[in-house]
Amino acid sequence: MSKHTPYLIFSGTKTRYLAEKICNSLGCPLGKMNIQHFADGEFSVSYEESIRGRDVFLVQSTFPNSDNLMELLLMIDAAKRASAHSVIAVIPYFGWARQDRKDKPRVSIGAKLIADILGVAGIDRLITMDLHADQIQGFFDVPVDHLYASSVFLEYIKNALPLDNLVMATPDVGGTKRASSYSKYLGIPMVICHKTRQQANKVSNMRIIGDVKNKDVLLIDDIVDTAGTITKAADLMKKNGARSVRAMVSHAVMSNPATRRVNQSALKEIIFSDSIPYTKKSEKVTILSVAEMFAEVIRRVCMDESISSLYTIK
Repeated sequence: MSKHTPYLIFSGTKTRYLAEKICNSLGCPLGKMNIQHFADGEFSVSYEESIRGRDVFLVQSTFPNSDNLMELLLMIDAAKRASAHSVIAVIPYFGWARQDRKDKPRVSIGAKLIADILGVAGIDRLITMDLHADQIQGFFDVPVDHLYASSVFLEYIKNALPLDNLVMATPDVGGTKRASSYSKYLGIPMVICHKTRQQANKVSNMRIIGDVKNKDVLLIDDIVDTAGTITKAADLMKKNGARSVRAMVSHAVMSNPATRRVNQSALKEIIFSDSIPYTKKSEKVTILSVAEMFAEVIRRVCMDESISSLYTIK
């Protein structure tokens, strides 16, 4: 790599697919790194080229399992000890983000703990996308560039969906702000699904607030885990007369039995970003890449340019 390149990009094991796309967009090679695994499950990280005095971007989503987070922490530590000028963690999907508060007695606040761990490890900046709760940015003592998949999703909505009959929807009250932003920008109606839970990952009751009869419904959410909520919302929309139901989701966690639920549901299509690799098979799934967006943000960070102008919906 050229001595004049001010930054270097490296990737953890499971997010290499996205890091390669980012590097292709920036026209630079992916940095050389060796991650060695041992028989007892431990692993070590080493950089195979000099990073002294460079701005180092480490691309790694912290989706399950926890090895991804540990790998990132070792990458950060190795970069600091190798005299990198700055270490920027690029975490397209920030795991543990749903644990952002004490919602019952005697529980941890996982998002704050992970923020503290990353800070102690030595990051100088965080670049992430569509946090489950915006206030998680305040858990960090370093600058946070919070990106939005809306810049990628809006283009798809305008080019591929029937805007004249479209209704924006949210599968739960928590996503009302996100759905409302899309609704206002596109000038289309919005409906809300109100759900109640008896326990995590299990929806006990759901009802629609608004009219979906003969409409093409687009459900917006940040995460699909077991797909219980979003498929139940889609089935309810269809039962109430919706002409078609699609979903647009930032992070495809898609734990079992999510793919089976999607395939058996009323969803015509579910659109994800590639912040997490989707390895299952479903004809209903469409993947949109956020690599160019991350590449542009990395370029702007290096050039000390604003990134807020990239987003019309937040």
